[in-house]
Amino acid sequence: MSADPYKVLGVTKEASQEAIQKAYRALAKKLHPDLNPGNKKAEEQFKEVSAAYDLVGDVEKRARFDRGEIDASGTERPTRGFYRDYAGGAEDHYASTDGFADFAGADDIFADLFGRGGRTKLRMRGQNVDYRLELDFLDAVNGAKRQVTMPDGSVLDVSIPPGTRDGQILRLRGKGMAGVNGGPPGDALVEIAVLPHPIFTRKGDDIYVELPISLREAVLGGRINVPTPDRDVAMTIPKWSNTGSVLRLKGKGVPRGGGSRGDEYVTLKVMLPAKPDAELEKFIAQWQPAVSDNPRQTMEA
Repeated sequence: MSADPYKVLGVTKEASQEAIQKAYRALAKKLHPDLNPGNKKAEEQFKEVSAAYDLVGDVEKRARFDRGEIDASGTERPTRGFYRDYAGGAEDHYASTDGFADFAGADDIFADLFGRGGRTKLRMRGQNVDYRLELDFLDAVNGAKRQVTMPDGSVLDVSIPPGTRDGQILRLRGKGMAGVNGGPPGDALVEIAVLPHPIFTRKGDDIYVELPISLREAVLGGRINVPTPDRDVAMTIPKWSNTGSVLRLKGKGVPRGGGSRGDEYVTLKVMLPAKPDAELEKFIAQWQPAVSDNPRQTMEA
């Protein structure tokens, strides 16, 4: 008999779906076989936690479990007040000279549901299996191939579509737990956790990057190479570019369906030389700008 899924997850029956998901993630992170190699106890606990979450983590299944329609293993409970409770009695409305003929007749339409001994042969779909996969930022943007180890030790190949988002769930149909009595297998649900990138950030389908440029490049402008998620591209820096100036690289963002892409937005950051330059200091000291300029003018009251 399977354990109470609420107790397995360490939550009450009144817990919200969010609380149940949070409890499951904490336990899965602690017990996952990849983090406990060779620990059979942790592996069994992980399977139990995954099965419990598959039941009460699903709103519809949870409601059926709470109503007593399915048990803790997800198996259908027999319906009360069935045919044989009344068979042969005063209220036997089903009796006939053909026995079960009123139900099955010559076509035996319930043959797949009942055996000769009255045992049920319900075909049940297998349970889904949840997995969390950490993914590098660029692999999520550009797409990749990865392998994940499922709770039963099997290894699945996962194709990461270009443009995959943080928190997105990839469904691998038929890769979950085996079905009951010939029922179809469940699915493997792989939740993607995208790791941060040292220079890129993503907003929707657009990519943002801060690009350092030299004082010379800021004043005189020029062509420079700019990193994008798939390769460096050349971009023109206009003369007299300031820190905070934003340039757009059209179509250099995240891939979308249909072959289009978002854009990349490049924010310029003017940088002085890493080491003091005596010649530059001398030049600035002697320089007399033709137009007086106060960069803090907008801050004055």
